[in-house]
Amino acid sequence: MTEDTTIKAKAVTTSGRNARDLIATCQAALRSARQLEGHAHTNITNTVVKNGRVDIHSMSANQFSAHGYAWLATYVEALSQLLAWAERLKSASEFGELEHLILRAGFGDYLAQIRGGIAMSQVETIRLPDLGIDEETQRSFDAAEVKNLIQEGNSPQTRQAIADLIEDGHFGNLGLEDIELHLIRDQFQKFSDEKISPYAQSWHKANALIPDEVITEMSQLGVFGLTMPQEWGGSASGKTAMCLVTEELCRGYLGVGSLATRTEIAADLIREHGTEAQKQQWLLGLAKGDVLPTALFTEPDIGSDLASVGTRAKHVANVYKINGAKTWSTHAARADLMTMLVRTSPEQLGYKGVSMLLAPKPRGTSAEPFPAPGMSGTEITVLGYRGMKEYEIGFDNFEVPDDCLLGGVEGQGFKQLMSGMETARIQTAARSIGVAQNALELGLSYALERRQFGRPIYDFPRISAKLAYMAVEIMIVRQLTWAAAREKDAGRRCDLEAGMAKLLAARVAWSSADNAMQVHGGNGYAQEYPISRVLLDSRILNVFEGTGEIQAQIIARRLLEGNRALAN
Repeated sequence: MTEDTTIKAKAVTTSGRNARDLIATCQAALRSARQLEGHAHTNITNTVVKNGRVDIHSMSANQFSAHGYAWLATYVEALSQLLAWAERLKSASEFGELEHLILRAGFGDYLAQIRGGIAMSQVETIRLPDLGIDEETQRSFDAAEVKNLIQEGNSPQTRQAIADLIEDGHFGNLGLEDIELHLIRDQFQKFSDEKISPYAQSWHKANALIPDEVITEMSQLGVFGLTMPQEWGGSASGKTAMCLVTEELCRGYLGVGSLATRTEIAADLIREHGTEAQKQQWLLGLAKGDVLPTALFTEPDIGSDLASVGTRAKHVANVYKINGAKTWSTHAARADLMTMLVRTSPEQLGYKGVSMLLAPKPRGTSAEPFPAPGMSGTEITVLGYRGMKEYEIGFDNFEVPDDCLLGGVEGQGFKQLMSGMETARIQTAARSIGVAQNALELGLSYALERRQFGRPIYDFPRISAKLAYMAVEIMIVRQLTWAAAREKDAGRRCDLEAGMAKLLAARVAWSSADNAMQVHGGNGYAQEYPISRVLLDSRILNVFEGTGEIQAQIIARRLLEGNRALAN
């Protein structure tokens, strides 16, 4: 018996543990993790919270530990959602061997990272002493269940057993309880496999716009109206369905899966804050895909600090005259509607002087991308995330009718935008899952086909183990993201859940793509292989809809200002 075979046989034996015992062990370990997170919360609160509010200067001075606490809390919530997934499967008698192994490996690795250090980036690792956790508290965290999972949960044997079970392309029971959601996923999985994946690499290499016929087919499939109420031409399928569709489309090509993001942002803004006339004007067209929107929020000198936008909108007679510049305007040339964040009250600094406009524009062409008077644009050439194109746009007395002021009230733009960021971040987490899933499938396919030393490279444990762990982390962030979507569908505030999902899923997309490229070896660096595109696409996910640093800041503030719903 070879060494590899010995490991494989041992793994199968280990994976036969009783599901009830494993779930009970994970429940106990999660309680220990929550207690640890509670200690961190107390320590960071004592450092940065004054009179029940986060002190800006203290937060800045202690940013590393505050953001580290956000990462710790995100890990704890991720484990909570993975355990909830396992419990649902067990109740439905669907908790099989692969799901058993995923639960073990997920808990084993994340607990080990909590104990030894969580990587916030490639050069920043948050450790328990950085959070004020003393040795006595660390020892209390080392309960028998925690130690057992750290030592055995994500062992080489466990990863090998997972690798054996995912070889056929089955990556575990997702825990979807609604047959309609299964049907939606199957439909878009087929669409992605037939209409997107075969062409994505050529679109990317040519820096070409996604073909109109693809957008038309997406419209016919109901992509753009998926979450819209039926009265506005949508199917009212909810945010979990949105996640499934986004995942499958992004599994084919990030650009295609991101087309609906702008529609979701625009539709949510109009439904929640628009006047009746604005709803009548835009929602039906958005749902049908006849109106393509773009979001104009970022400026050349303003990124995450959107309360400081400087683009001016002066009210003259019955129009707003726009002067200034916007950048990173995705799909702007082909768009018909611009959701535009502008400053309508220059004498008011900060968010109070900011408003949102629903600015119509004529659809551009390749020859003339911005045919409107008072508007000009320059394409920003990008490494990845292609298919829609990015632009920097200048405005010189560009006129927008004053009835395009969202909600008809000035000074509400920043608040209106923030209310819509929950959906945007949930969808970006779903986009990240789709990219990560694509990386896993590309890596697995290559590892099974590529032969070295007389056998497929998948036979080598350090190759298959990478792919096995990718399957584990993708399941973790999928369950975390879907939990946020369910909160949104229930009408509950979920900026915390959405931020956690986006923070972790973006990192998983990047690590999955990077590891899949490593599996490809030198070939992964060639444009001929799609993994080269997937790596480029994955990197942007940690930047847009709020960088990883901004996400950690938002999560920390929400948790520290008495809103610790996830930490209880």
